[in-house]
Formats: sequence, C-alpha cells, structure tokens
Amino acid sequence: MAKKKVIDLDTYSALDAYAIALNEWYKSLRRAGFSVELCLAIIIEKDTYPDWIIPSLPNRIDNIPYDDEDDD
Repeated sequence: MAKKKVIDLDTYSALDAYAIALNEWYKSLRRAGFSVELCLAIIIEKDTYPDWIIPSLPNRIDNIPYDDEDDD
C-alpha cells in the first residue's frame, strides 16, 4: 500500500502558500468549465488579491499639509 506524502506546512512562506492556493484556484476554475482567458482574467484582477500582497494605501495624502515652496 502506498503511503501518502505528508506536507509540512511550516516550511512554506506566506507567498508559497498563496501561490499554491492560486494554482488550486486556477485548476478549480478550469474544472468548472471556465476558459483559460477567463480564468486568467479572474485571477489577475487586483481586487481578488489579499491585502498582504497588495496592501491598501493609507489615506495620508489628504492629511499631509501642502508646503508651498514658492512663497518667496
């Protein structure tokens, strides 16, 4: 009887785990009948990325006072 391979999750970084999830997501979309182009369009959409990959920008731009250097 063949033994199942045990995966040590502590050896994967957060990026490795995300890449594995992305691969599984793509394969699931393909099994569901989505075309390759549509799968890639869904996966590359920035809104679907987790916050630790593309963090949201803080709303600091409005709070920073504008320093006009032309006040000679």
